Amino acid sequence: MAKKHCIVIGSGILGASVAWYLTQTGADVTIFESEQAGGRATRDSWAWINASWGNPEPYFRLRQRSMYEWQNLSARVPGVRLDRCGGLIWDLPPDQLEAFAQEHGSWGYELERVDSARALQIEPGIKQPPAFALYMPQEGKVEPLEAALALLADAQKSGARLHVNTPVTSLLHSGGCVTGVRTRDAVLVADEVVIAAGIGSVALLQGLGLHYDTTAPPGLLVHTKPTRPLLKTLLMTPELHVRQTSEGRLVAGADFVGNMDGTPPDAQAADLLNKIKARVAGSEDLEMDYYTVGLRPTPGDGFPMVGRPKNTKGLYLVLSHSGITLAPALGLFTTQELIEGMRDPLLGNYHPDRLQQPAA
Repeated sequence: MAKKHCIVIGSGILGASVAWYLTQTGADVTIFESEQAGGRATRDSWAWINASWGNPEPYFRLRQRSMYEWQNLSARVPGVRLDRCGGLIWDLPPDQLEAFAQEHGSWGYELERVDSARALQIEPGIKQPPAFALYMPQEGKVEPLEAALALLADAQKSGARLHVNTPVTSLLHSGGCVTGVRTRDAVLVADEVVIAAGIGSVALLQGLGLHYDTTAPPGLLVHTKPTRPLLKTLLMTPELHVRQTSEGRLVAGADFVGNMDGTPPDAQAADLLNKIKARVAGSEDLEMDYYTVGLRPTPGDGFPMVGRPKNTKGLYLVLSHSGITLAPALGLFTTQELIEGMRDPLLGNYHPDRLQQPAA
């Protein structure tokens, strides 16, 4: 049987994962990226791998499966370094934390209720440890750009072709079927076109008259200059989320509110740096290296959009805010559906057409 030629639009963590899994089946894969390899949103991710609170059980199961698939990827792909460092969370009121513990514990999520003394045993780098927190030992992190680049490199070793700084300007469409893509310089036909281009997915879909409810809320990340080891775990506190990277930077994330209250990003970034210093022991003299304000591609209801929009032959969409956590599962499931025609039951609630909107 002839190999399927698949085009993947986007080389962030989702596109890289899809491309990698496709190459493992022997598919002929071409990847187009409008910017540098690794895309934009992946660079601006805090990169917390979790199946944490606030989601219904079907979505929990999808995230839990993807946490397992991260272990498989880290064992199979050189350069994908999964750090199952554990997560310590107390960014909810105690009654909500307890409800979270009861619910997720009943679903089989490994967690531990901890007091301040136990919190300090787990993470000695905390200032003012919480009286009550939850510790999830299976949660972890990757360096997001490093992981995406590792997947792309391994896919290229298996024959994939990567074109960077080459935006796809439109999709080829004939007889109700997507047949390929057009760039500024070329036209390329394919059996399947996978759109995994984050916020860039919207314009490509609209070019086919397909409109979906999506948003792109901004998120702020502050990166300090590298320092000695200060944190072992991921910390989710009421005022910030913070972790330490493999190169020693503390990275803290928060919603960016500048567009809403007029606060300039410089001021909010400086405030977030002060919050790091107030929370992490030994960080008092740390300097900020840089900050980013990144757009987080998000389906309107917050859950992934994975499947063939309007069942269009030759077209497949992968769009999710939780791209880091979900990348391995969505890459695997997309490949299974494209190559084998099998849609995984864990994708049952997440077809794109639930969010379809009429044309403006």
